[in-house]
Amino acid sequence: MFFHIVLERNMQLHPRHFGRDIGDKLVSKLMKDVEGTCSGRHGFIVAITGIESVGKGLIRDGTGFVTFPVKYQCVVFRPFKGEILEAVITMVNKVSDSSLH
Repeated sequence: MFFHIVLERNMQLHPRHFGRDIGDKLVSKLMKDVEGTCSGRHGFIVAITGIESVGKGLIRDGTGFVTFPVKYQCVVFRPFKGEILEAVITMVNKVSDSSLH
């Protein structure tokens, strides 16, 4: 089943990305890091649909990286036991486990 939820994540940004388009760099890094990942609690993150807020950055001592708390909206897919899914099989892997024989 698909859900539209709000999640939070602390994003680290390298100093070379500081400038006028820092917000765009932060959003593109968030999309790259989060979309397509799977969380045991929320399921498979399909797509980020919006940014709710970006907090004040905190500079990390010694590195120059800045950590920003980001709250974002996303679509997640989380199947439940007994749920029927329609799918197309694109690849089959051979299982070589001696306990299956």
